[in-house]
Amino acid sequence: MSDLTGEVIDGRYKLNRIVASGGMATIYAATDLRLDRVIAVKIMHPHLAQDEKFVERFIREAKAAAALSHPNIVAVLDQGWNQGGTPCVFIVMELVEGATLRDYIFEQGATTLTSALQMIIPVASALSAAHRMGIVHRDIKPENILVSNEGRIKIADFGLARGALLGTTMTAESSVILGSVSYLSPEQVQRGVADARSDIYSLGIVLFELLTGQKPYQGEDPVQIAIRHVNERVPAPSTINSNIPIEIDDLVLRATNSDPDKRPADGTVLLEELRKLSEKIDPRKRQLSLELDLPPAPLKQPVKEKERKKKSRNAESTQIESENEVKREKTGNTKRISNRVRRNRRIALLLLISLVGIGWYAFAGPGSKIVVPSLAGATVKEAKTVLGNLGLTLKIGSEEFSEDIPEGRIIKSDPAGGGRVDDGGEVTVFTSKGKERILIPNLIGLTPDDAQALLEENNLNVSEITEDFSGEITTGLVIRSTPTQGERVKRDSNVILVISKGVEKLEVIDYKGKSGEQALNELSDIGFEVDTKYVFSEDFPAGAVISQNPISGVADKGSQVTLFVSKGTEFVFIPNVFALSEIKAVTALEDQSLRVSVKKVGTKKEKFVTNISPKVGSKVKRGSKVTITVG
Repeated sequence: MSDLTGEVIDGRYKLNRIVASGGMATIYAATDLRLDRVIAVKIMHPHLAQDEKFVERFIREAKAAAALSHPNIVAVLDQGWNQGGTPCVFIVMELVEGATLRDYIFEQGATTLTSALQMIIPVASALSAAHRMGIVHRDIKPENILVSNEGRIKIADFGLARGALLGTTMTAESSVILGSVSYLSPEQVQRGVADARSDIYSLGIVLFELLTGQKPYQGEDPVQIAIRHVNERVPAPSTINSNIPIEIDDLVLRATNSDPDKRPADGTVLLEELRKLSEKIDPRKRQLSLELDLPPAPLKQPVKEKERKKKSRNAESTQIESENEVKREKTGNTKRISNRVRRNRRIALLLLISLVGIGWYAFAGPGSKIVVPSLAGATVKEAKTVLGNLGLTLKIGSEEFSEDIPEGRIIKSDPAGGGRVDDGGEVTVFTSKGKERILIPNLIGLTPDDAQALLEENNLNVSEITEDFSGEITTGLVIRSTPTQGERVKRDSNVILVISKGVEKLEVIDYKGKSGEQALNELSDIGFEVDTKYVFSEDFPAGAVISQNPISGVADKGSQVTLFVSKGTEFVFIPNVFALSEIKAVTALEDQSLRVSVKKVGTKKEKFVTNISPKVGSKVKRGSKVTITVG
């Protein structure tokens, strides 16, 4: 990207100097002319501004950081598209003068335990705030951890962030490419998914590097490093630096465990553990901390500054040597034209030709055309105003679905941002229909082939076919799907089909002579409908199973099993109730399931049994009538 130093972006931000430049954007130290304050402006490279995916990631970074307010997170102040001058997409942030944690590791190597904790605790504090808001950074590495000249630690670059506030995430492939492989968690490498525990893994690797001065896995092949993160356990830092206590070893090993469930759940949990360890190592730390601890020692000179000065010195040396050589040649033979002079003359001629070509390009050739600004994310009204100011007209093209650009806003243009068009020319814009969501159709009762064809008609895929028993759906037809009927999913989403294996067959056990309650419970638990009938039996005690239907064998799950359970013997013997009071005698007889008739004689106030019929000891059926005489 060409140097934009001196330009005013969006009529407000004057670019003063380049602070840093990467593969995606250049960061300038700038002045906010409206508020008269120093800020940083991050400007996307023009060739990337034509790719809506990169523009979406750029906007995601702004939204992610702007949603957070924390002293250890670089604050985002504004975001927009430059509508005048050089077309560009930009983010306005606070300016952090200092170096990255990578610079510290590069210059100082392994740090002391105290210094490592001083630098890692503020990062954990920042992640704690992000995780509480449901935002996952997904790209924690030393290059994204800044150390200001005042000692403030700050996290930057939320370009890979994901969360409910930010909309959808990037694909697994782009995450692996854009993230740093040495700090990716196993789940990011394998499945492209990440949550708060993935940030914990990355921060655990950073802590390992601070303590040992090296990454856990070395090598030039990123794929091999990624595979080692998946298949191997990160070694304990003490295997490299024997001065590290076992408590720190344990924390690093848990934070970098390949199983996310065994790591600290999020930044808040990790922060609490780090603070406890810090207090244990240095009891003076038992006080409120605002993560303002200065790093152990300032950098002698930023690494990039060293490289720039070294190149400058080399260039000066080369120039001086060239001048000396020309002088020597002139002194030795004033008439002779040296090879170097001839070469310089040829270069001058080429420069002249180049200047003529550039003049033609700018005033008569393609350079005379108008540069189309980036319109991604703008409304049609905003785009029409911007293009109108440039003497261009806007044409509305087709609508397309977009996961990241809201409905009604522009996804892309033709020509794209940075392209050129004749004065008075036309720019076609393509607007967003919002997120595309497809309704899962009703697949129940269809054959697998028919279900798959219906899904493909709806731009959905069958990822797996499984089987299950069903008492309602015929064998070989679809029972259900995952996601289920009526759910809305993205285009090309995977659907799992469950096919019926028919009614499940279960074994019926013969419970004859066993407890009726046991039989009822066991048969019900495995899936039978149980009907219990109680009958008298002279051969089985009360509560025992006399017989069942079916007796044994195999039956359909959900079918009925009938149990015949004994109520005990049908006969009883007349008990001796002579001389008992009327109430006690009636109670004793009714306890034997007998019907009692009372015949009263005499005038006594308190009456007792004087006779009983049938006689005592007689064998009668339950429910028989017994007459007692009281007097």
